Amino acid sequence: MSPRQVTILGSTGSIGTQALEVLDSNPGAFTVTGLAAGRGVETLVAQARATGAGRVALADAGAAALAREALGPGVEVLEGTAGVAELAAAPADLVLNGITGAAGLRSTLAALEAGTPVALANKESLIVGGDLVLAAAARAADRHGAHPLGARTPGGAPPPLGGLRHGWLLPVDSEHSALAQVLRGTDPDEVTRLLVTASGGPFRGRRRDELAGVRAADALAHPTWDMGAVITVNSATLANKGLEVIEAHLLFGVAYDAIEVVVHPQSFVHSMVELCDGATIAKLSPPDMRLPIQLALGHPARLPHAPAVTDWGVPLDLRFEPVDRRTFPMLDLAEAAGRAGGTAPAVYNAANEEAVGALLADELDVLGIDAVVAAVLEEHEPAPAADLETVLAADRWARQRARSRLSTER
Repeated sequence: MSPRQVTILGSTGSIGTQALEVLDSNPGAFTVTGLAAGRGVETLVAQARATGAGRVALADAGAAALAREALGPGVEVLEGTAGVAELAAAPADLVLNGITGAAGLRSTLAALEAGTPVALANKESLIVGGDLVLAAAARAADRHGAHPLGARTPGGAPPPLGGLRHGWLLPVDSEHSALAQVLRGTDPDEVTRLLVTASGGPFRGRRRDELAGVRAADALAHPTWDMGAVITVNSATLANKGLEVIEAHLLFGVAYDAIEVVVHPQSFVHSMVELCDGATIAKLSPPDMRLPIQLALGHPARLPHAPAVTDWGVPLDLRFEPVDRRTFPMLDLAEAAGRAGGTAPAVYNAANEEAVGALLADELDVLGIDAVVAAVLEEHEPAPAADLETVLAADRWARQRARSRLSTER
């Protein structure tokens, strides 16, 4: 079997670098056809040389010029957001989208329209694009079949990711990867609830009044996961968990009323499925993102390399708690936006990205994030997400309103 050709978007970030570790650990199974980043030119150049990628893209034009000079004529260097999307649409067996935030939407759509399945670490693509992304995936399925990477493993077993609408969007988030694995072979009529676990982040157990004045350094001190700055802050506020609820609804077609978030501080149970007879089935593994990344890259086969294994010779305590929704209102705000549908999830995401940016710039405290997002959502009148421009216009409007509110609070 020839190596699988993979394009990695966001290759210099946390997901991208761990994906390259996975590829290195499975020699002969993959080749890298393309790499994309924002402006991390030195890292991208080193990655291109190490992998032999023949095409790269940088969203920043200045960084692209430097990469072009460093890599020489043997590597094509694309630039700008259009260049990243062009790379996503280039021939490959699979695109791993690890871009942070709404900026990844164009590339997700470009890959699907080109007939390339997407391993989706960029959950914001699905949240912001919603029906547009699902429609593009459905068109790809109509043209090329529901399971583009094969419906069965070489040994004849069913694919390891189940419950998905089709195989064109493969989850990389650990929670959705877990749900897909648990749902494999489960009769959909037997499923009563999807239970999405949350670590609780660095502020678990604190009351709301105890978070007044808390700044970025505390929000970035995640107790169990090593992630990028934006997703770490989102984990601290539970905004990330809100996005994951919307993602679960869209990926698996499950009603919001049947999706529940449960706090699990150890981050060892990555999600659970409750069945109609009261049984609950969980997926357990160490909190290591290389595990769901590898599963998505190798789909539908499980690759023989184990990036992390459980030491069952040491005690393991598993604790579960309800979410403190009063202290962390970002979860309720996300669920309300998801239920409203249309452009509301894009507005939620855009306002949150602007507020998180202000926190990381030390211009806002943690409690200011949900205040900004709630205010912008209150102003917004959701409209059907009829096309990409409508979604992008809602994104721009939300960012402008969020920045306006932030400027008055400084």
